[in-house]
Parts: sequence; structure tokens; C-alpha cells
Amino acid sequence: MAAPAITARTTPAGIMLKDGYSTKIAFAADPDVSFWEKTVKPPGIDGGDGIEQTTMHNSAYRTMRSRSLKTLTEASGKAAYDPNVVNNIIALINVETDVTVHFPDASTYSFYGFLKSVEFDDLVEGTQPELSYSIVPTNYDPDANVEAGPLLTSVPGT
Repeated sequence: MAAPAITARTTPAGIMLKDGYSTKIAFAADPDVSFWEKTVKPPGIDGGDGIEQTTMHNSAYRTMRSRSLKTLTEASGKAAYDPNVVNNIIALINVETDVTVHFPDASTYSFYGFLKSVEFDDLVEGTQPELSYSIVPTNYDPDANVEAGPLLTSVPGT
């Protein structure tokens, strides 16, 4: 039976972010949408569940293989807002556009997607009104009609 190789962990390359402040998100279809980011969760990357490979010839373990395609997971966050954001949301919801996450070190992470939903939190005396938003990455360029993955632009030194 084959055994996996042992791999030593080495020092990571690059420079880790020191603080999440100040991360912002921009929609090409409305770059000045009337909300002020308080939290930003960029899209993750998911390879999907393993593909079952077990047969009657396996003797001790169920076997799996990886999928070929990747999915960008939903981006989300919380924001303070101007009540006028309702008009922005009506105009922006489900509009496929370029979305850019601006990291604190000036790196950017751009992807195609659309604003899926906005939910308003309870309005309570003594607290700043907030909303929660969700963005679906499409990995599809609606202008060129082609598959298009995300683009990370790192600043020098990262």
C-alpha cells in the first residue's frame, strides 16, 4: 500500500494583513451606494464535495477524488446606511456587474457578481442602524458572455 509523503511546513510568503480596517466593497454599477461598510467578508473558494470512488475492490477505506471546478462562495457584510439606500438596492439588486473588495493594504480582489439581498436590522434606540448584504459571485462576464474567474491585484511587497 502506498503512503503519502511527509511535507514540512515552511514560512509563508508575503505579508499578512495586520488589521481588517479599512476594507470596502465597490459595485461598478453603483460605486457610491448609500451604505458605509462595517464588516466585509470577501468570497471564499470552494472545490466542492469529493467524488465517491469506492468500489468492491477497496479493502479498508472509502476513497474520494477531487472535483475539477471551483465555486466562489458568497460575499457578505454589515453596513450603516442612509435610508435612500432602498432606492440604490432596487436599482442594484440582481444586476450582474464587477464587484471589487478593497483590502487595507490597497490590494484588490475583483469578481463578477450581483447583489443578492439586503436585510435591515432592527432599529433600536441607542444603536446605529445597520443592514446585512449578500453578494453572489457569478464567475461570468455578462458583457463578453464568457466564464471569468476572480482577479487579485496585490500591492508590491505582498
